[in-house]
Amino acid sequence: MDKKRLSATEAAKKIIEQLRCAHGELIFHQSGGCCDGSMPMCFKKDDFIIGSRDVCLGEVHGCKFFMAPDQYSYYENMTICLDIVEGRGSSFSLEIPLGVRFMAVSSVTN
Repeated sequence: MDKKRLSATEAAKKIIEQLRCAHGELIFHQSGGCCDGSMPMCFKKDDFIIGSRDVCLGEVHGCKFFMAPDQYSYYENMTICLDIVEGRGSSFSLEIPLGVRFMAVSSVTN
């Protein structure tokens, strides 16, 4: 995925910086599973094993962003902007204790 097709809002960048200071190098993964799995999850780089078929979409604010291959088939023609919403999810994503969730806002590319 082209770098121009992957971005983050200022609010998301602020949370990424906060998490990076606390945990070091980060990655994002979106599995496409149900519930929280359909949201991008943030992990410390070495705390999540990337699958051999997962697709790297590029980097967002200095963090690699991966997606499960079946989910990527829906997103391959999309622009994705990483944003933040208030509320706690039930995943192991690093932002959960802060009372926020990362969210992928997508639109079809021209």
